[in-house]
Amino acid sequence: MNKIITIGREFGSGGRELGRKLSEILKFAYYDREIISEISKRTSLSEKYIQNIAEHKPVIPFPIHTGRTFWAVVPDFGQSVQSEQHNIIREVSEKSDCVIVGRGADYILKELNPFRIFVYSDDDSKIKRCRENQSHDYEKGSELSEKELAKRISQINKSRADYYEFYTGLKWGDKANYDLCVNTTKINPEKFAEIIAEIFLSKC
Repeated sequence: MNKIITIGREFGSGGRELGRKLSEILKFAYYDREIISEISKRTSLSEKYIQNIAEHKPVIPFPIHTGRTFWAVVPDFGQSVQSEQHNIIREVSEKSDCVIVGRGADYILKELNPFRIFVYSDDDSKIKRCRENQSHDYEKGSELSEKELAKRISQINKSRADYYEFYTGLKWGDKANYDLCVNTTKINPEKFAEIIAEIFLSKC
């Protein structure tokens, strides 16, 4: 059976950086945005559209009243995306040892006993990391005011929590659902990856 590490993370906590570095140290395959790209190929939907719905709780349909009640029939792209995401996560876990970031992978692969990590930090460090990192991951946080950035971070994390809880029935970030919770407030996520690699190897 392949070795699997899943990483749940608060936006701005450095979870993606930690996961990428961890995969380099362990020489594991790394999956994050690659999953979005593969879903796009399989569904013919744009990556931007998929990213917008891939980690959001679906909108519940509502009845339209025209004399009598009936349900609007629309293409359920959200369900299609979630189905493909589920399939892809299972497929990559079967190919090789891997690190998978986000997307409820810890729950999808629960019967494979992945090493489940959750990364978090305080608000000030999340804001600081977003301002200092100009990659796409942090959506140009330096262009926002501190108040706007704090609101944006809060919105993204709420969406992640709602998504996770909707599809798993579990509380996002609850220590009971993970093997290791990492507070990156005062540590460099990439440097801490070396310690986590040692912890992981010691349990294998």
